[in-house]
Amino acid sequence: MSDKKIDEISGVATTGHEWDGIQELDNPMPRWWLWTFYATIVWALAYTIAYPAWPMLTSATKGVLGFSSRGAVKTELAAAEAAKDKYVEAVKAKSVTEIEGDDSLREFAVAAGGAAFRVNCVQCHGSGAEGSKGFPNLNDDDWLWGGSPEQIYKTVTHGVRFNTDPDTHVSDMPAFSEILEPQQITEVSAFVASLSGAVRDQAMVAPGKQIFADNCASCHGEDAKGNPELGAPNLTDGIWLYGKGEDAIAAQVRQPKLGVMPAWGARLGDVKVKELAVFVHSLGGGK
Repeated sequence: MSDKKIDEISGVATTGHEWDGIQELDNPMPRWWLWTFYATIVWALAYTIAYPAWPMLTSATKGVLGFSSRGAVKTELAAAEAAKDKYVEAVKAKSVTEIEGDDSLREFAVAAGGAAFRVNCVQCHGSGAEGSKGFPNLNDDDWLWGGSPEQIYKTVTHGVRFNTDPDTHVSDMPAFSEILEPQQITEVSAFVASLSGAVRDQAMVAPGKQIFADNCASCHGEDAKGNPELGAPNLTDGIWLYGKGEDAIAAQVRQPKLGVMPAWGARLGDVKVKELAVFVHSLGGGK
């Protein structure tokens, strides 16, 4: 038996649903809503015909338009590569200094060099190029082999003490434990430490200065400000690769640590090395 009734006020039949004395009228859906709903059905059918949609056992329907999201991505990547090629060719043809003189080319090289740095260099120099003990900070003003764009390019290309590259930077600090007496090492370490900070015993500084002049000035300079041609560090700026203080300096004098940097030119190619050099120089510490 049907519970439907005719509403006395509207004259419309009810659906038979009642809640708390309220009955639901059986009014038809608005015509505009029905047409919209039918249109979405037509649109869905047309879409499945035009575009890939229905899954099958080993693939899916291709769609009459032949669209593929992978194909679209491939096309976009090809366009990006084509746009990049002109910059790559310009980097290949110019020196590092010339690249830095071209605003758009420098911007491209910094972006590309930054990506290469994150892949190849962060393991030693850190994600922010801040370095660590034994690995130089590339943000400061202390450059063992020079901080100009061309000098950085040469260092990245040929590396440091990298035996397989005949043009690599080489500077071998002797082990002064075989040359100086322990007391002399203590004295020269005190002198070097005094150039950028306080020392434990000021009486050690004067004799240490003479030992420095006799044994160290030929590389580090009479003023101890270093020599990029020899990879000899500046000893007056308080920036220390292997630790600061008299004890750390004495350890380096006795038995120096000699780091090695790969020659990236053979591994990455000239274009990528130029981009790396521009990026490193852009960090702000270069000359």
